[in-house]
Amino acid sequence: MRMWHQRSGKATNPQTTPPLVLIHGMGSASTAWRLIAPALSEHLDVIAIDLPGHGNTPLPKDQAMDPYSLALLLKQELDELGITRIHVAGNSLGGWIALELAAAFPELVLSVVGLAPAGLWLVPATHRQKRGALARYLATLTYPIAPYLMQYQWARRIGFAVVSPLWRDLPLETCIDATVAYGTSAGYYPAWDGMLGRRFDKAIPESLPVAVVFGDHDNTLPAKHSQERSLVPAHTNWVRVAQSGHAPMWDHPDQIVTILLQTVNAA
Repeated sequence: MRMWHQRSGKATNPQTTPPLVLIHGMGSASTAWRLIAPALSEHLDVIAIDLPGHGNTPLPKDQAMDPYSLALLLKQELDELGITRIHVAGNSLGGWIALELAAAFPELVLSVVGLAPAGLWLVPATHRQKRGALARYLATLTYPIAPYLMQYQWARRIGFAVVSPLWRDLPLETCIDATVAYGTSAGYYPAWDGMLGRRFDKAIPESLPVAVVFGDHDNTLPAKHSQERSLVPAHTNWVRVAQSGHAPMWDHPDQIVTILLQTVNAA
């Protein structure tokens, strides 16, 4: 299958100017990168993809949705595009996929950044959490009227107070995009089930620049059990972002752009 993607920026020869591939999280879409894509596109060829069952990419019945299988699918898509070298960054599930891609294809990946990446836990979960299921259910009911609802602070509180300590300041477009992506993601539960019983435990070469970024208010993947540093390479640049939640690129877009460009330049 083909994965929908949006490409912007310096669309030069991918052999001499490798693109930066952005991978969203579970229940999200490529629209999650709108706050930072324009600034990144001033420096790089940027490709934001939609995972199966998310955004504009359909969900085939036989598509495996565990992070490793999704990394293999992304590699196939890059092959179709004729791209042989990339920088890669991902948020949440997308961060886990980015790490899997770097471990499985070190000849492909030049640098990797995980923004609140999933998979960095010693004891994997074995079942879905009720809070996540309830949030998904509410999104399926409300996404058609998201442009109306997200104008009200009470609606933003319900949808984003757990995700971001700065939820009051999130742009209206970000809130609408996230609600629509969440409410329409047919791949949400398959992706969730694909993470159960698993963690990231592969080796990434020491020569490959790695950065892991977590917000100090990440309620989705808290430090107590979901930010295990021993699961990433010892040379990883581990960054803690103040006043940030599970989507650091929403809370502090300028800082995240700087981290991404620094990691790319380190390669």
